Amino acid sequence: MLKVCVVGLGYVGLPILVSFSKKYSFLGYDKSKKRIDDLKKSKDIFNEFSKKELKKINSKLTSDLKKIKTSNIFIVTVPTPIKKNKKPDLSHLKDVCLNLSSILKENDIVIFESTVYPGLTRDYCVPLLKKKNKLKLGTNLFVGYSPERINPGDVDHQLKNINKIVAYPYDYKKKEILKLYSFISRKIIFTKSIEEAETAKVIENIQRDVNIGLMNEIYLACQNLNLDFNNIINLARTKWNFLKFKPGLVGGHCLPVDPYYFANICKRNNFKTKITLAGRNINDSMTAKIYQIIKKKLLEIKSIKTKKILVCGLTYKENVSDLRNSLSLQIYNKLRKSNLNINGFDPLVDSKFAKKNLFYNSSKIFPKYDIYVILTCHDVIKKKIKKLKNKKVIKVL
Repeated sequence: MLKVCVVGLGYVGLPILVSFSKKYSFLGYDKSKKRIDDLKKSKDIFNEFSKKELKKINSKLTSDLKKIKTSNIFIVTVPTPIKKNKKPDLSHLKDVCLNLSSILKENDIVIFESTVYPGLTRDYCVPLLKKKNKLKLGTNLFVGYSPERINPGDVDHQLKNINKIVAYPYDYKKKEILKLYSFISRKIIFTKSIEEAETAKVIENIQRDVNIGLMNEIYLACQNLNLDFNNIINLARTKWNFLKFKPGLVGGHCLPVDPYYFANICKRNNFKTKITLAGRNINDSMTAKIYQIIKKKLLEIKSIKTKKILVCGLTYKENVSDLRNSLSLQIYNKLRKSNLNINGFDPLVDSKFAKKNLFYNSSKIFPKYDIYVILTCHDVIKKKIKKLKNKKVIKVL
């Protein structure tokens, strides 16, 4: 019988844990005691699950590594960000591999879901997993890879509705693992090659990043040429094979990261990518560009220094509560440094986090402003904007 432990309970690990908990013997581990304590109180900063759903799992959560030793399959979902120099930051992955190394037993299985570059699981993670034991890969230690496809805030593409890649190059417990993942996903795409699955993961997001970068460049060109971007795109979309990408502020944990992971391993193997980082460079520049456009529009307003301005939507993406890697928050912080009367508002963010980042989350303050700048347009903000009368609304994307 598989005893599942999900290691890392962030926006990827928690949905997997909740899904597995409906059928399998499970544990949830996160080294952050605060994260575990919050979840045991049915508090989730990402607001993806109800208190009722969280209560069902809280007795199985721990930050004590010793308590997960009884598990025989470990699903690793820790973050893999980038450093300031844009190189992969593998510190979380290294930490969890070394910790697991001290508790792994004969015939344990480790499945990685964290975003990595091709070859990292086998060349980097496996040696660390073997560091504090005498296990041998493929004999009494088995390692696989199943790239995460969690899309926060997307109700149409939750785990149960998507296809899931599972890379597992061994016969040992193969049927059980495929059955495990079949329980939480619509369809399983199986491959024996971990490296191919790793590559598939990064290029899924590179493709999106490059296409959004192209739309961002066209948007900025239209601004420069004084052309109506929205009308132009609506005209172009009448062609049957025109791709429906939109310009935007590309934040979060995948698109701003994956191109650098892929470009890094390519460079180390003497291959220089050209297009992969082209979209990323444009998307990275959008914070400054959008800030300038908004500031210009504000300064064109008569008596602007007497007006009260509310910057709305500060998370990295529509309809999610996550502020990490949010370009909207960066723009708001730059606008606050101007000599204008500016406050921020995001109703999806926990009041504690809102206060820490110097903005409001209470809807009571919403009607009290003269000008509304829309950055991340949550559905709840759209509804509020529609009800405004005789107010100036600025939305550039």
